Amino acid sequence: MWFSLDVKKTQTKAFSNLISSLLLLVFEVWAWIQSGKIKTAKNAAVQPSTFPRIMLIGMAVFTVILLIQSILKLAAMKANDPLAEKAESMNPVRDRGVLAALFVILLCGLYVWLFRSLGYVVVSFLLSGIIMWLIGLRKPLPLVLISLLVPLGMWLIFYKFLTVNIPMGWLQFLRDLVDKI
Repeated sequence: MWFSLDVKKTQTKAFSNLISSLLLLVFEVWAWIQSGKIKTAKNAAVQPSTFPRIMLIGMAVFTVILLIQSILKLAAMKANDPLAEKAESMNPVRDRGVLAALFVILLCGLYVWLFRSLGYVVVSFLLSGIIMWLIGLRKPLPLVLISLLVPLGMWLIFYKFLTVNIPMGWLQFLRDLVDKI
């Protein structure tokens, strides 16, 4: 290795970013392989795997940037360097931000689990509303309007223009209504 990695460096933000970026790269490779297993749609301009793969490419670009930055910071780090500051604790008991992040991860799991039964719009409305409330948006009107109109608009774009059939759950009547228009 072209830089020394002592115990103090392993407790820095740069080292935690290095480990995080390596784990993210492993996840992105796995997700890319999994997206290749999605069934292709006949006569569709956009395949079901297109959007996940575009997102994965974007994620990979930023992950590689983080990885390179971390390596360069660790290589240039001196004993009394400001880059050598200790990383924050990831203890959810002490850090409410970590607790909120874990809660959002749980909500995303519930999102996937409820997606087919409740439908895209209902589950997206609930998830985005809860996340907006968690980040501090407390005004009811903007919270409800954004949480409702954005998923509805995205569903309309995917359904009408990209011809991607997204589960609607309880709101199946909207698909029937849009088909009549």
